[in-house]
Amino acid sequence: MNELILLIPILLPVLAGLFAGLLPALRRDRALYPFVTIVLAINAAAVLLIAFLPELRLGILADGTKFSIAFRNDDISRLFSVISALAWLITAVYSYRYMKHEDAHPRFYAFYLIVIGLIQALDYASNLITMYLCYEFMTLCSVPLVLHSLSKEAISAGLKYLFYSIAGAFMALFGFFFIFSYSNTLEFMPGGVVDSTLLAGHEPVFLVGIFFALLGLCTKAGMFPMHGWLPTAHPIAPAPASAQLSAVITKAGVLCVIRTVFFAVGAERLAGTWVQYAWMILALITIFMGSMMAYREHGIKKRLAYSTVSQVSYILLGLSFLTPTAITGALLHVVFHMAAKSALFLCAGSMIVKAGKTRTDEVRGLGISMPVTFWCWTLAALTLIGIPPTSAFLSKWYIATGALSSTGVATGGISAVLSWLAPVILLVSALLTAGYLLPLSVNGFFPGRDFKRESVPHLDTERAFTLPVCIFAAVAVLLGLYAAPLIHFITQISL
Repeated sequence: MNELILLIPILLPVLAGLFAGLLPALRRDRALYPFVTIVLAINAAAVLLIAFLPELRLGILADGTKFSIAFRNDDISRLFSVISALAWLITAVYSYRYMKHEDAHPRFYAFYLIVIGLIQALDYASNLITMYLCYEFMTLCSVPLVLHSLSKEAISAGLKYLFYSIAGAFMALFGFFFIFSYSNTLEFMPGGVVDSTLLAGHEPVFLVGIFFALLGLCTKAGMFPMHGWLPTAHPIAPAPASAQLSAVITKAGVLCVIRTVFFAVGAERLAGTWVQYAWMILALITIFMGSMMAYREHGIKKRLAYSTVSQVSYILLGLSFLTPTAITGALLHVVFHMAAKSALFLCAGSMIVKAGKTRTDEVRGLGISMPVTFWCWTLAALTLIGIPPTSAFLSKWYIATGALSSTGVATGGISAVLSWLAPVILLVSALLTAGYLLPLSVNGFFPGRDFKRESVPHLDTERAFTLPVCIFAAVAVLLGLYAAPLIHFITQISL
């Protein structure tokens, strides 16, 4: 019966979300905010407890064939579920003050709770069928977070997010049909479940199917050419939703890629194939393109959205090399990007709500009014750039080292070119990241001699705004100083 504990982080937020949206007693903020906090705190506690339990598996539905609904807490589940639960809880605390300038609070928090429940279900999915169903439901229930304001722009952004996601899901389903056809089980296993006997003679068409599956799943992660929804959805959604779209929901695509490549197909079947090279090339294009677009963009949240396009593809690039060192860097960046990008989006939300600033060229002197917010912005920016000793320096170092130590360097050809090109693109992207994040800090803290400092109001007065941002910024920096336990945990994950 211990397996039933896996249902708590799934069912509790989903049921609570339904109650928040339907019960009149919870439609007032005085009752709604404590209710959401208690639910998310219990959810986080349950996730942390499950993380320390031995591996459990809970089967719910099975028809005697390969189709079943089941959940399991392996090491990949532990990593993704813990960061999702904690990030969702901290951002909720920030949202209580931010959402006062928005309408329809019960609807927002209803879907906010439902989505984290479905994300936890995705994290704990034990097989391909369960993962796909949870992935689809999570997409459908996260759309209202994007179109929350119901403005023309919000509805358009929400529909764009939905259409891209559906297109990606159909491509993934196309690839899953091939996995289904050439395997005896859909249960996730390290090394994959595809049967070599069944696959024999069908490798070319199988690789086509897997390429489409990867492209479809990478839609959620914002990889070119399926990235278009992300720069549209992020600026429109409320800042708490934008933060978790970037920090957590994009990682759902990363998780599905990990499950598909390493636990269903098997990395060895992709190593050295055109699918691996295409994956690397698309990730490199996305890293460079996202950084360039962010550098050219002047809207603060849209700049951060393009940054997410670039930064999440760091993770995809590391995974694409299929080597232990690069994979370690990719999984480290899952955690580090979550902390840094959450801090940046929440800082942007504070600038919008407290100062009414939405563009990068409007923040002159704002660091004097909002010193806590801008110091947190600066620390998170230094993290994303990869300045030591911040955390993302480690993840980028592992990715670059893994690229240079891959077999492609020795064997020559396109693999060698990509292995050497990856660190170059990472370095160029880091310079561009500095170019689009640090100018806000410089202009905010050093407005020039003609700036009238005596007339500046102090805007960092509410802990509901500053405390969550400080937590994320502190985590982004401190994980770089005390990363040994996390690195040890990641390196012992069986893929």
